[in-house]
Amino acid sequence: MSDMAREDPIIPPELLLRAYRAGIFPMSDSRDDPEIYWVEPRQRAILPLTGFHLSKSLARTLRRGRFTVTCNAAFDAVIDACAAPREGAEDSWISRRIRDSYRELHRLGHAHSIESWTTDAEGRQHLAGGLYGVGFGRVFCGESMFSRVADGSKVALAWLVAAMRRSGMELLDCQFSTAHLMSLGAVEIPQSQYLVLLAQALGRPYAGGASSAGASSSGAGAAGAAGFADGALVPEGFAALLDDALAAGLSSSPGNFIAQSLTQTS
Repeated sequence: MSDMAREDPIIPPELLLRAYRAGIFPMSDSRDDPEIYWVEPRQRAILPLTGFHLSKSLARTLRRGRFTVTCNAAFDAVIDACAAPREGAEDSWISRRIRDSYRELHRLGHAHSIESWTTDAEGRQHLAGGLYGVGFGRVFCGESMFSRVADGSKVALAWLVAAMRRSGMELLDCQFSTAHLMSLGAVEIPQSQYLVLLAQALGRPYAGGASSAGASSSGAGAAGAAGFADGALVPEGFAALLDDALAAGLSSSPGNFIAQSLTQTS
């Protein structure tokens, strides 16, 4: 079989789920790289759900309803935008194999996207920004986000934080710290501390020690996926926010409701 005809196999979903539950995630060196490597960083970035920094300008953007926000409406478009080349940046770590692996996770209900849209004068919607990640237990591991319009990704992240709060989730993992994430309230903690928080969010005692062996074998089996139906907490929380906004009489601008909910504890 020629290289042109060969398709690299996706990462088995049960292996991906087991890895995330062990605090590990995959990356590649480039978009065309067929190989993956498993990452367990020494320092981990998280965004405390009560520590999201809602700036005055972002609050105004939310209240004005400049963007329409959806959940799981365009997962493929979001991950493709996140993997696309960016000006001044090195090649994306989201390889085609990784992209296809997360598309399968999304099909199975374990990976989710939040999208922000703008509407032009003719009523057509355009994808302005968004993010995607993996949900399990009371954890959401954010993988990547992008913006085509100012505040496009920030609005999506604000909705994610509000949806996680609404559904009782506990841990928003950002993996690596960046100046952008730190400006929104992310903090960096040792991986050992992250594993404790991860265990708590999964409702289990922390066993201690390195957990990289969890991703070393494809024999993850049912144990890796057990209890994973609660990955639906993110879209359920998103839908509940819309219902709350409607009940509050803010159906015309649910972003205003989001801004109010985030301001209460930000």
